[in-house]
Amino acid sequence: MKKRITNGREVSDGQVQAWPVEAESGYDVDQLNRRWGRPARVEKTSQVVLTRLPDAELAALMERADREGLDRSTAIRAAVREWSAK
Repeated sequence: MKKRITNGREVSDGQVQAWPVEAESGYDVDQLNRRWGRPARVEKTSQVVLTRLPDAELAALMERADREGLDRSTAIRAAVREWSAK
């Protein structure tokens, strides 16, 4: 039989059988909303903005982000804040 893997961990047959029972008993939607997804950055909703960067620009961005201990998204937000403040 093929291994079942979820979130990088093997799932037992007992767990697979327990999931439908759990689902049929119902879920607390408020609890699910609190537990799923990324935590909010701000109180209001935010937009996902997709953009393309040439390899050289992305490499320069990542070099500075690494020097400053930032992830890519945080570095891009910082650059946008700095540019838009002028």
